[in-house]
Amino acid sequence: MIEYYFKTAKDENFLSLPSAKEGCWIHIDEANANDLNEICQLTGLEFTDLQDSLDRYEIPRIEKIRNHVLIFTRHPIEHDIGVGLYTSTLTMILTTHYFITISPQKNPLVHSFVSKKGKLSTLQRSKLMIHLLLSITQDFTSNIRRVRHNVLHQEKEMNNVESDDIAVLTRNEEILNQYLSALQPTHNVLEEITTGRYTSLYEKEQEQLQDLLNAIKQSETLCSIAVKTIRSLRDSYNILFTNNMHKTIKLLTSLTIIFNIPTMIASIYGMNIVLPLSRSSHAFIFIISLILVTSALALILFIRKRWL
Repeated sequence: MIEYYFKTAKDENFLSLPSAKEGCWIHIDEANANDLNEICQLTGLEFTDLQDSLDRYEIPRIEKIRNHVLIFTRHPIEHDIGVGLYTSTLTMILTTHYFITISPQKNPLVHSFVSKKGKLSTLQRSKLMIHLLLSITQDFTSNIRRVRHNVLHQEKEMNNVESDDIAVLTRNEEILNQYLSALQPTHNVLEEITTGRYTSLYEKEQEQLQDLLNAIKQSETLCSIAVKTIRSLRDSYNILFTNNMHKTIKLLTSLTIIFNIPTMIASIYGMNIVLPLSRSSHAFIFIISLILVTSALALILFIRKRWL
């Protein structure tokens, strides 16, 4: 679905347009081949130049094709069960006449950005690109903090670890790894933009871009720290589970030895041969007493050795 927005610095809200006009922002949700063909007609780009924008696994990068700048980036999303992703592709295209964004699925980030009031203008394409990238970085930071908070909460509950906790920890680690794999190449893209080889920037935009670089570095650092915390917590879980397993094995071994004592005595007196007390009328009481005494002694020994 193609949407057209227009806004000047004096307008408070983005205006929705029925069709494209010079200086507008063109956004495509759930993009398909037909949508890309329309963009090709508007911009003069080839279909092969845009087809990577439909790839949900595309790595962030920047390209310049004639006078058009294509920025492939990624942003956080809710878990896409179908493809196992926690980030999605968002392509930005800066042309002479339009600012274009392409998303292979529904993109709440763009719609949230459009609904905000501010002094942004669709005529200032570089500034719009920087602010959209800043919004993506802030979204990453917010999600990383949320995941890190969950991890720290799990760290406090180490004594009550369940299988569900392991599953949550694994999922959080996967989320952070995907975030990190998106943030690092995005950082490289921003550094490429600062060189001025792709688009010309005013001094204020250069400052905003530098602030954005600092923000994304902080997000990277925070994400790396959270990943290290998870790995440390996972190692702690592993040690805890190993110790619990050893305790369980020790307990089962001790119980096996204790229960083997009456089994051995009963087996001996169950044989069809002449044994001590075999003709005594008190043999049963003696054997039961022997079993109880030896088992009790073994139990006391294991308790003192802290095997039980």
